[in-house]
Amino acid sequence: MDYASKYVDKLSIGKFNLDFGNGPLIMGILNITPDSFSDGGHFSNCDEAIAHGLKMANQGAVILDIGPESSRPGSQRVSVAEQIKRATPVIEKLCEKVCIPISIDTYESKVAAAAIYSGASIINDITAGSDPGMFRLAAARDVPIVLMHMKGSPDNMQINPTYGNVVEEVLAFLLSRADAAMQAGIKRERIVLDPGIGFGKTTEHNLALIASLKRFVDTGFAIVLGASRKRFIGQITGRYVPTERMAGTISTTIAALNAGVQIVRVHDVPENLDAIKVAMEIKRYDAICRKHSAGATA
Repeated sequence: MDYASKYVDKLSIGKFNLDFGNGPLIMGILNITPDSFSDGGHFSNCDEAIAHGLKMANQGAVILDIGPESSRPGSQRVSVAEQIKRATPVIEKLCEKVCIPISIDTYESKVAAAAIYSGASIINDITAGSDPGMFRLAAARDVPIVLMHMKGSPDNMQINPTYGNVVEEVLAFLLSRADAAMQAGIKRERIVLDPGIGFGKTTEHNLALIASLKRFVDTGFAIVLGASRKRFIGQITGRYVPTERMAGTISTTIAALNAGVQIVRVHDVPENLDAIKVAMEIKRYDAICRKHSAGATA
């Protein structure tokens, strides 16, 4: 399929309309698991999870992404029943308290269905629709779906991942999954792509993908970048405690902004939002200066 390079400046999510005109919007990460790589166990209690979700919404997150199963390297699978038990009470309560869309981070269509019934309005699928029921569900409920690239599975993805050309291979995979999603009845404007930073990639692979984000933006699909606190940041900076990688994360957020990425998925909401605001003001001022300079030389 021939993809237009028209920039996606808006995304409709049920009653919500997201506008990307002021730079990337923030998807706040809310892991309700005991074993996530960065914040495992911090918000596994329902009340703690709700409180943290409210905090991120108040800090400026425009989407909350609820994760009932860890996808860190080496993680083990969690049953569908347990994921639903973890996620649905949190989603129900948050929907009563916040006026922003809720995303469910799952590759199980039954979990996604229960989450949507509870009020979620986005599916974030790290396997890009490996469950045959996922595309059918997204099409039937007319909800946006994030399709992410992952080489392998969480239990083996970091065991010597190799590519001939990581950018071309990841891009081709995502476009093929987008085609499959549309063939299943999902509207083009409901599809969001994620290159899957840290999911079956070395540091060099991650850097190549981030350096090439404009290639993904130019597909004409909305793009999510999820690099927050990832291991490659620690390998570059020597920060081996995930919570100490905020500054490195902000660098990836600015790279996303400069490439035109629409959504950044992060743990540290206010700090990344401040960076976006300042970077956007610099870009605006640069545009003004260039306009004045062009006028002066005309």
